[in-house]
Amino acid sequence: MAAAPSELAASLAALTGSRVLVVGDVMLDRFVYGAVERVSPEAPIPVVRVVREQAMLGGAGNVLRNLTALGAHAGLLALVGDDAAGREVAALLAAERGDAAETLAAPLVEPGRTTSIKERTIAGAQQLLRVDRESLHEPDAAVRERLLAAARADIAEAGALVLSDYGKGMLGQATLAALLAAAAEAGRPAVVDPKGRDYALYRGARVVTPNRRELQEATGLPAGRDAEVEAAARALIERCGLGAVLATRSEAGMTLVEEGAAALHLPAKAREVYDVSGAGDTVVAVVGAALAAGIGLPAAAELANLVAGIVVGKVGTAVALPGEVLDAIHGHHAGSGPTPKLLSREALLEHAAEWRRAGLSVGFTNGCFDLLHPGHVSLLRQAKAACDRLVVGLNSDASVRRLKGESRPVQDQGARAAVLGSLADVDRLVVFDEETPLALIEALRPDVLVKGADYRLDQVVGAEVVQAAGGRVLLAELEPGHSTTGTLQRIGG
Repeated sequence: MAAAPSELAASLAALTGSRVLVVGDVMLDRFVYGAVERVSPEAPIPVVRVVREQAMLGGAGNVLRNLTALGAHAGLLALVGDDAAGREVAALLAAERGDAAETLAAPLVEPGRTTSIKERTIAGAQQLLRVDRESLHEPDAAVRERLLAAARADIAEAGALVLSDYGKGMLGQATLAALLAAAAEAGRPAVVDPKGRDYALYRGARVVTPNRRELQEATGLPAGRDAEVEAAARALIERCGLGAVLATRSEAGMTLVEEGAAALHLPAKAREVYDVSGAGDTVVAVVGAALAAGIGLPAAAELANLVAGIVVGKVGTAVALPGEVLDAIHGHHAGSGPTPKLLSREALLEHAAEWRRAGLSVGFTNGCFDLLHPGHVSLLRQAKAACDRLVVGLNSDASVRRLKGESRPVQDQGARAAVLGSLADVDRLVVFDEETPLALIEALRPDVLVKGADYRLDQVVGAEVVQAAGGRVLLAELEPGHSTTGTLQRIGG
């Protein structure tokens, strides 16, 4: 039986402050974004004109990013080489530091190791090529002992251990056995994102999280239908001494199988799937944080299924923010809701970053939008035509009262947001309480800022900010004869 929204929300809140130790293969995820405008004369391959590049933590580092995004206190033990990529990983880890990541440690450096790099070339929303650079050998004895000594000390302070095994050599057989033994001795659950076919390496783990293909390869059994997935998972538990299997099944959702309990089949929660990169990292992060918070495995799996559905709707190795998860919790159980496009400022900035990683331009306009009329519709249509994704800043009720008097707004911000959110031209909404949207514009840095042509360029709030960042300001043509004030006068308001 599915958990009630209040139960899911309580589980989400419990993740804040939970303590998780992540041990595993960290890597540098590089994204090269560009445009394909011609085919190479040297070979039948596309020529990519690079527009921008981005680097972020991958593998165990992405598990850490997911944990800190959800408010958990996360620590990481990982290896890098004494190279430029290793130093870049260390810098990205340092950037993750904050109140929610107080146990975060710098990676261990092993001379001679090549820091793992996955470089993806993307044109539009299409990935064209991936290039991997990595070392696959196990660490030398001295480095391994340093790793295990640190892990034993940190496990005692954590509520759960997450092992992120990408097969890059760090988690060899002896290292895995020592880590799992340390977790058992400390009474801490171990959550494993597995690799390879020999799951006996993970004996003693509380739960492993293979995807459907990995489950088939590890057992030699089919894993298509619900019953087949359950049978394969039970075989894996019995053969390898595991506590449970949480199988991720793409569009079919997830299946949780525990020894002595009925299987739990969870339908997929994703509305749209753009990129499954890093979805497994999200699952082990949420399950690890939930178990560390004392949440049972079925509830942890349901929450992980929900959060993963958000992440696969983004481009690249992304994370989900608590506000987005709350929106999904209430949106899933109560229909799409009146304002599914309405985001917090924090969530909006995350969405904008994802759009830009996909090579999409971001536009912004703002207003009170009280009693929506054809002039508003025309403005929004012109704004949307000037960008790929349009964000509308909506004055809060208090802001409208300060600007237009105590009799306004006629409709409260919930009603105004619901009407705006029903328009196809509006991609996202955000409410601001200030009298002007300057702070919001400074944070968003839109590529296009749109206002009506009744403003001069020097009167547009935020114009200088946008132009200084290389963006442009569009003064949209006005639809004559339409205004909220005029409408209210005609009806005696």
